[in-house]
Amino acid sequence: MKCSRRLAVVTLCGWLVACGGNPEPLQVGPNPRLPEPRRGALPAMTIADPAEWGDQRPTVPDGYTISAIATGLKIPRQTLLLPNGDILVAEGRGGGAPKLTPKDVVAGYIKAKGTTPVEGGDRLTLLRDANGDGEYEMVSVYAENLNAPYGLALVGDSLYVANQDALVRFPYREGETRASAAPEKVTDLPSAINHHWTKALTASADGRVLYVGIGSNSNVTERGMAAEVDRAMVWQVDARTGAHKPYATGVRNPTALAIQPGTGQLWAVVNERDEIGPNLVPDYLTSLREGGFYGWPYSYWGKNVDSRVRPQAPEKVAAAIAPDYSLGAHVAALGVAFSTSAMGQPFADGVFVGEHGSWNRTEPVGYKVVFVPFRDGRPAGPPVDFVSGFLGQDGKTRGRPVGVTVDPRGALIVADDLSNTIWRVTPVRGR
Repeated sequence: MKCSRRLAVVTLCGWLVACGGNPEPLQVGPNPRLPEPRRGALPAMTIADPAEWGDQRPTVPDGYTISAIATGLKIPRQTLLLPNGDILVAEGRGGGAPKLTPKDVVAGYIKAKGTTPVEGGDRLTLLRDANGDGEYEMVSVYAENLNAPYGLALVGDSLYVANQDALVRFPYREGETRASAAPEKVTDLPSAINHHWTKALTASADGRVLYVGIGSNSNVTERGMAAEVDRAMVWQVDARTGAHKPYATGVRNPTALAIQPGTGQLWAVVNERDEIGPNLVPDYLTSLREGGFYGWPYSYWGKNVDSRVRPQAPEKVAAAIAPDYSLGAHVAALGVAFSTSAMGQPFADGVFVGEHGSWNRTEPVGYKVVFVPFRDGRPAGPPVDFVSGFLGQDGKTRGRPVGVTVDPRGALIVADDLSNTIWRVTPVRGR
């Protein structure tokens, strides 16, 4: 029985790939030309088979070098640079939403092929380079028994962690290698079903408020609108009291947040909806306006109506804000960080974006870290591959980037949740 079920799934997956066609070139930038929606019985789904890195490494531009500073972790997602140069790593696996349709069953099978078999750590791990030579010789568990931690933020002597069900706070003292007390709950976070379980986190420039990204509980409301209460939005949370309110809504799955230096502007990368073609809908990078509505579920990329949603809401569509910058459909952006001059030209002004990689195109996209150049505080120009080679020429994937963090001393930290590695990219000095 098990063999016949597996054969049926494999056969169906092959049919899906055959029906997927050849996707058009990936559309990126501030004004992508969107194709017409393409709907079928099921969307195309494929994912690259995992392989070990062996003696290979990800590829970086000339003048840069990459090294693995931690391996053997338990599903690293996001990282946080502490004032003394230590790095905190959030490790875990959340979710577990029930499967409603044949597509859910097949998608679950496909996506599982591209994930690590390692059990999530539900912990924070601390990395320390005591002598500044780029070798992080100390790896220790800072806190454990968390619930799928993801977003991290440090405000003064308070370390905030966004678990999949609650925002919590630890007291923090510089130099400590283990949390000195149990976490205190700041506020509950929506956690029923948790179709999109990750809770992104960042703090305002003055540290008074926190921003929490909360993804939708469905692709396009197939679980009903009751399941979407307080979801598909970014919350603004009072860091002291936990009081919260919506900051921006209609944001399907805001997977990473960052504050732009010098302006205090909140930016996000967002994963958009599926099942209307290999080139719809673009995942995006955008600034977020307080009180702004960004379309989900009624429309995408501004006022492009999604006819699948019932009932329709023309008044909401009329108010929908188009994002700033398309990263391309289904790249699955999960990390964002503003650069500094220490990263060297031409990567000094802009953002790094970790693209976890697609599962619902016949030709995979993403599986890399890109750099989006900025000019005058806005995206300006096509994205540039900065860390690639996760998806090899042999069609196998050896890693999948998630969170990215810029060390202002001149390094990019990349969490890879397939090979369970933390990578560090630095300019080659003296060039």
